[in-house]
Amino acid sequence: MTAFSPGNRLIDALESDDREALLAQTVVTEFDAGHVFHEPGDSIDHVHFIEQGIVSAVAVLQDGRTVETVMVGCEGVAGALAASVPQSAHTRNVAQVAGVARRIEASRLRVLVGDRPGLRAVLASYLASLQAELEQSSACNALHRADQRFAKWLLRCHDRVKGASFNLTQEYLATMLGSQRTTVNEAAQALQKSGAISYSRGRITVLDRAALERVACECYRAADTFRWSPKR
Repeated sequence: MTAFSPGNRLIDALESDDREALLAQTVVTEFDAGHVFHEPGDSIDHVHFIEQGIVSAVAVLQDGRTVETVMVGCEGVAGALAASVPQSAHTRNVAQVAGVARRIEASRLRVLVGDRPGLRAVLASYLASLQAELEQSSACNALHRADQRFAKWLLRCHDRVKGASFNLTQEYLATMLGSQRTTVNEAAQALQKSGAISYSRGRITVLDRAALERVACECYRAADTFRWSPKR
């Protein structure tokens, strides 16, 4: 799979007048790894068009367990549900990897969406792709082995970051995958032994993508069939 290009792909896909109208309402903002954009139940007051970095939507259960449902990089938008009507968050949105986004007040985006059919169509297409990813993610989390999901998750991160290395602790990985730390450790050791990755002190380096792809579940490849594209 080809890595995503810098800049936000949704913004880049807009016609020039729609793009200029949207950019005029946005503010460029940086975020650190671990930054929480909103918690479940919070009003989504701002929408973030990601240009660099990775943001995860994480389902939080009553007993404190968590699992990632959607990963968003420069191909997408964090808080996109608030683009059409006021919304409260259903998940925790947290930065996996530090980055940069274009932030816009949700209320201002809703006005633009109402006035500009081209912007509305691009966001509607993106939300349809996001729904398909959520459905695939539900099946993946329920049916696929931890090592398969771990390999898939690493590939998706690798697609969205510059370079082959990123900092991810076992605790954080367990949170994203909804698994025990021991399970994540076993999966990481197996991938390291195969030569697919190196993993030391919370830093993962992808050494052999082909090896990761052989381990990853079908959901990584299936994502190409519904991932949002400017051609939609």
